[in-house]
This record gives sequence, C-alpha cells and structure tokens, in this order.
Amino acid sequence: MGREPDGDPWEVAAVVAGALEDVGARYAIAGSLASGVVGEPRSTIDVDIVVELESHQVDALAERLSTRFYVPVGLIRRAVQERSSANVIDTLTSLKVDLFMAGGTPLDRDALDRRVATVSADVARPLFVHTPEDVLLQKLRCYRKGGEVSDRQWRDVIGIVRVQGARLDRSYLTYGAALLGVTDLLERVLAQQ
Repeated sequence: MGREPDGDPWEVAAVVAGALEDVGARYAIAGSLASGVVGEPRSTIDVDIVVELESHQVDALAERLSTRFYVPVGLIRRAVQERSSANVIDTLTSLKVDLFMAGGTPLDRDALDRRVATVSADVARPLFVHTPEDVLLQKLRCYRKGGEVSDRQWRDVIGIVRVQGARLDRSYLTYGAALLGVTDLLERVLAQQ
C-alpha cells in the first residue's frame, strides 16, 4: 500500500512536475523550495514552478492533474496567453502550486535553459530546479516588487549568497540583474559578504 500524502511540498511538486513532463512542458522549481536547495532551508506553504506551457498543452495538463488537484482551466489558459501566473491546489494536502508562465520576465528562457536536475530526500526522482543565480535573481525581483520590505525574501537572498559564496557566476548575476532592474540590490547583498 502506498504512503498517504503528508503535505510535503516536494512530494506535491513531484506530482505536478510529472504531469508537466507528461505533456512535454519544460519547468523549474523556483521560490522558497529552490532557495532552500541552493541557500538556507526554511518552511514554505506553497510551491512555485516556472513553466513553459503552451495553449495546446493546457487540457492535457488539466486532465493529468484533475484527479488530485483543483485545476482552474480558464485561469491557466489566461495565464498562458498573458504570460502571467495561475495556481492549482492539491485537494489532499491543501498546498497551493503557483505556475508562473515563462516569458513573464526577460530571463525566463535563460533560467529554464540553465535549470539543473536535483534529488530531494523527500522525492525518489530528480526534479528540475533553478540554478543558485536564477533563484537569487528571482528573489531580488520579488523583493523589489514587494516594496523592499520582506525580511523573508531578503533573508533568502542573503542565505543563497552565504551558502554559494565564490561559486556564484558573478557575470551572469550582473547580466540578469540589469535585465530585471535589480542591479542596486545585487550590489548591496554582495557587498555584505
């Protein structure tokens, strides 16, 4: 008998990632789950996934997820068209999975090209996760968009820089920060180290 879902975000992410792979959509886990892999772990109540999803894949994705997830197909279609986001909710654990459609930022394609397969202790198979640089840039962008007041986002940024240190690709960070308009924030966090 299989184990019951326990609300583990990695297990929920693996289910959605499997459905995305089944329909041929590239993805990368982002947000707090990703920053916990490349920086300092912390608890999270949702899953963020950047996905290259096209209109013709939406129905097949909804079909694969609908046995376990609340899937607002119309909102997903709109998110694909607008290159914005939509979410699905796991009916077994109540965890929300935010699907961010690639194309919403100038770096999305680069980030998906750079993604890496990572194995979590909680999931038996590899899942694609953003690189440390791409997670750092996303976190800086979220911090800026949120009015630069989120201690949680800034702690994630500092944690990534602290853990990754000299391994960070500084030239890619400079390039990405300029595209996203966060060069000043990148310089600030790097100066703290």
